[in-house]
Amino acid sequence: MESRLAQLQGFLAESPSDPFLKYALTMEYVKLNNAIEARKGFEDLLLNHEDYVGTYYHFGKFLEAAGEKDRALEVYEKGVSIAQSKRNFHAMGELKNAILMANGLLDEDE
Repeated sequence: MESRLAQLQGFLAESPSDPFLKYALTMEYVKLNNAIEARKGFEDLLLNHEDYVGTYYHFGKFLEAAGEKDRALEVYEKGVSIAQSKRNFHAMGELKNAILMANGLLDEDE
């Protein structure tokens, strides 16, 4: 049986500009602890699919885990702006909470 990674790579080869497929592949790399490919995927999404809101929360968390809190905060802030412009208030709330958590102003349980 073909692995999820191979399936996603195949789908992306057929539709190389699809932001959802790029996001799904990137998240698969995160799941597999392949930080190099995950970072490449996140950076590509920010560069080529700036309005793909889901990227910002997960890339921010990825950066925090890598000890890059300042960059994570920048990513979260940009995500808030994009979510607000797209009127995606759910994502905007999650990103604002991520900023508060990264700054130690909110516990994960709150």
